[in-house]
Amino acid sequence: MTDNTEHQAKDAVNEAGQDAVDETAAESPETEEMTGEEAEMEIAERAAKSGFSSPAAFLAAELERLEQEKGELNDQFLRAHAEMENLRRRTQKDVADAREYSIAGFAREMLQVADNLRRAIDTLPEDARENGDDGLKALIEGVEMTERAMMQGLEKHGVKKISPLNERFDPNFHQAMFEIPNTDVPNNTVLNVVQEGFVIGNRCLRPAMVGVSKGGPKQAAPRSEEATKADSGEA
Repeated sequence: MTDNTEHQAKDAVNEAGQDAVDETAAESPETEEMTGEEAEMEIAERAAKSGFSSPAAFLAAELERLEQEKGELNDQFLRAHAEMENLRRRTQKDVADAREYSIAGFAREMLQVADNLRRAIDTLPEDARENGDDGLKALIEGVEMTERAMMQGLEKHGVKKISPLNERFDPNFHQAMFEIPNTDVPNNTVLNVVQEGFVIGNRCLRPAMVGVSKGGPKQAAPRSEEATKADSGEA
């Protein structure tokens, strides 16, 4: 046993002796305070009962046990702290997602209304705006204003229109309706937009219905953001 351990053991003997005195006094107030020699004898008896050859070895083992318990409790505390931090982050994300995407169902319903307004305008004769009477012109302007106001309101809540003409086809945001043979552009390029799509935040609310090219050169796979940063020398 090193000198440091022996000193710790001796200090522990004195402390334990004082503890024993306090316990005895608490149980029997009339008992006189235990002397240092009596405290050492008490520790020796406890050591003998525990199977140790000396009080110092007993107290050294007790110190080691307490240190181990301290380490275990510290580990439990760190784990609990990490779990609470993860829970806090998940809760923040759930709250942010709920705030951002809570109107998704309502927005889809409003998009159907906007589609109907647009269909109503498109069914009118081409010369109705110029040659129609004042009542018809006012009706057309009113329908168009309603459509614009509805789209502006949706945009304020994170709903944005996507019109991917001449962009690479993305199955996450586009729905291919037909193929267009064209050898002049890369394969799977959007060449026709039948119906514009919409996103809310970074999620697809309604895919854009498109026609894509076929027969052209194969497009290179999109580069990841990490690869782009590496090529540009960014950390």
